[in-house]
Amino acid sequence: MKFHVKDLHVFYGEEHSLKGVSLEIRPYSITALIGPSGCGKSTFLRCLNRMNDFIEGCQIRGTLRYDDSFDVLDPSLDVSELRAKVGMVFQKPNPFPMSIYNNVAYGPRCQGIRSKNELNQIVQSALEQAALWDEVKHQLHRSGLALSGGQQQRLCIARALAMKPEVLLLDEPTSALDPIATAKIEELLLQLKQHYTIVIVTHSMQQASRISDDTAFFLLGEMIEFNSTKELFSTPMDERTENYITGRFG
Repeated sequence: MKFHVKDLHVFYGEEHSLKGVSLEIRPYSITALIGPSGCGKSTFLRCLNRMNDFIEGCQIRGTLRYDDSFDVLDPSLDVSELRAKVGMVFQKPNPFPMSIYNNVAYGPRCQGIRSKNELNQIVQSALEQAALWDEVKHQLHRSGLALSGGQQQRLCIARALAMKPEVLLLDEPTSALDPIATAKIEELLLQLKQHYTIVIVTHSMQQASRISDDTAFFLLGEMIEFNSTKELFSTPMDERTENYITGRFG
């Protein structure tokens, strides 16, 4: 398993945000996290690469192992190395205010790569994987901020892929995009799962059912149900799951 999570609890001060979550995330698959706003989906996602470290007063308890090789919650862990392995793409596209090329090359440069030829190869490969190369290859020195919303999000995916991660975390990556741009991102993710483990937070149950292999349903800080997407949507085990996916609440 890529991640082994057992009895995970997250506290923001006095607020008990995640309550005893346990699940295993398979490699080379897409795992969708669904549930109403404020239910703990994004909190769980941020645990996987320690992004909650930036939130003052956040405390995490439980077991969170990566690849059966190390404890993600170990205080002595080199978090920058973890985040190189576990990249993240946020809800709102956030290109850096620099050229398309420099957006993608930024991370590798921070890792000490200076060779122009090597950087060129990394940038092209990442943009190709993000299905953006053919659209921008003749304008790499154009500002990333000048791209459309969907292109900006694919640029952010390319920026994450340039770090050669093993896992890609996506927090509602299509919520600000139109249906055409959303379809491109979904098609891209289905291609990327051949090489990466993907975990996506989505408010769209249709999106979860279209692209994910496994789905976890969160409610009020608890993970109510986790199963293959096909099973969870066709024969949910918990009445609360059924009520959510049939639109009775949420």
